[in-house]
Amino acid sequence: MKMKAAVMVELGKSLEIQEVTLQEPKANEVLVKIAATGVCHSDLNALNDESTPLPTILGHEGAGIVEAVGPNVKGLKKGDKVALSWVPYCGTCEFCVTGAVHLCESAFGPMFNGTLLDGTSRLNKDGQTIYHNSLLSTFAEYAVVPELSCVKIPDEMPLTQASLIGCGVATGYGAAVHAAKVTPGSTVAIFGIGGVGVNAIQGARIAGAAKIIACDVKEANLEIAKKFGATHTINVACENTEEQLKAMSDGYGVHFSIDCTGNTIATENAWKGTRKGGTVVAVGAFNPNKTLNLPAGGFHRLGKVLKGSFYGDTQPFRDFPVIARLYLDGKFNLDDLILNRIQLNDINEAFEAFHNDCCINVGRTVIEFPLENNFENKRTIEFVTVENSFKRNDDTELVEA
Repeated sequence: MKMKAAVMVELGKSLEIQEVTLQEPKANEVLVKIAATGVCHSDLNALNDESTPLPTILGHEGAGIVEAVGPNVKGLKKGDKVALSWVPYCGTCEFCVTGAVHLCESAFGPMFNGTLLDGTSRLNKDGQTIYHNSLLSTFAEYAVVPELSCVKIPDEMPLTQASLIGCGVATGYGAAVHAAKVTPGSTVAIFGIGGVGVNAIQGARIAGAAKIIACDVKEANLEIAKKFGATHTINVACENTEEQLKAMSDGYGVHFSIDCTGNTIATENAWKGTRKGGTVVAVGAFNPNKTLNLPAGGFHRLGKVLKGSFYGDTQPFRDFPVIARLYLDGKFNLDDLILNRIQLNDINEAFEAFHNDCCINVGRTVIEFPLENNFENKRTIEFVTVENSFKRNDDTELVEA
């Protein structure tokens, strides 16, 4: 089939809107009509990464409707609404069989090579191969993706909001709920209030944290953090982070710290501000040339845990529907993550906005595709954090429970 897509044809250059050919899905693959896709900072990284194969169609967070299924696909049918995961798993390796599907390595070879799981591409233009990105390539009208990248969501879930679930939302939520295992009544510090950090705040709130402390260098980001559930803020550029965290937690330090920055200094500050027996989760990807320095003296007496978390320890088939239901119940704020809605032809504007320091960076520009029912169920929801409890009245408005 022919379709319109935004194609990366040169490193660091604007994407080109082209008509490309998409082949039908093979075994264990699904054809999805893309309804919406977020433009993530990781897409900008891929645009400027010399290892990205060319030409390629970027895009790794999206949602849509199943158009067709390939052989052996049993769990999906035409018309199903799905949110897409860019980390499918094999289901049979040591990590998968023990439940740690986020540690499965099966997708990474094809992902880095720009193919689907069988090592081939379904994309071409005039016979020239076009590569996939993160097994999805959502900057296009359609995508052929692995069945294990398609997670069914409730029919009433709006697809624009659903498109955000598969990357920063799931990572942040999972970092708090699954990686850190935040407990009711605890104190939590979140470092880096971006697309992952605000969702770690939401995860901590949903997990019942009593005090959620947002830590960032930008006052604007700290103000935004309050909208998503932060109870306190620290500007780490102006204040002594360790002292402030201890002052806010009876002198002991917080129970949990989640670092979403990928900055080793932030992780070191998170460690210092976390109490004995506490947990520090590093979600951001460190520069491999940097070194993480922790004090060795008395280390064995602290009882602290420092762990890395990939994809927030997320299990997509468990977590995506939960997040969707939390949104529909008024307990998870996805609406305020949508900064701008554009069409595919305007995609380069979204990339240009990353370079504008004046732009709000806590959220996504979302590309919406013409699709019947794509604009159903749009609603204006005011999310508040009083007692973290909400319910809908008969007019689908939120009222305090």
